[in-house]
Amino acid sequence: MSMSTTLQGCLSDKGSRYEIVRHPYSHSSMETAAAAHVPGDRLAKTVLFEDEQGYIAAVLSSTYAVRLAELSTKAGRRLSLANEADLRELFKDCEYGALPPVCTAYGMKTYLDESLVRQPDVYFECGDHEALVHMDGEQFLALMDGAERAHFGRRMQGMHV
Repeated sequence: MSMSTTLQGCLSDKGSRYEIVRHPYSHSSMETAAAAHVPGDRLAKTVLFEDEQGYIAAVLSSTYAVRLAELSTKAGRRLSLANEADLRELFKDCEYGALPPVCTAYGMKTYLDESLVRQPDVYFECGDHEALVHMDGEQFLALMDGAERAHFGRRMQGMHV
């Protein structure tokens, strides 16, 4: 699988300038950062949550963890981690666990953590486990303009730039 068609459409619609960075197959965001030789703070990861109202996406730096209480308060919902296997139908153009951050394009409320807002450039999954999209920080923020910005992440212990 290559880049998600939904992501391709978003990048095209926004006139985004980007490059594709190939890397060996990886399973986790930190493994991806190491395999692609990119700073973990600049790699965006997408984490999915759910409640009785449906799903939301949280996008934050791969060196950060979601503070669920803060995200739930911001969303005004009682959230729990979503079962990604249930979402395969929604993200048909992505490999399991390789979701791009443009979840608004899939009709999902999306929150963007402040950990990514001031990054000079950002990398993120393009729908498979072997390539990342790399773009300027301002381009990333323009791409994510449908997401609500919030502070819900905390740096994981032992994680530095």
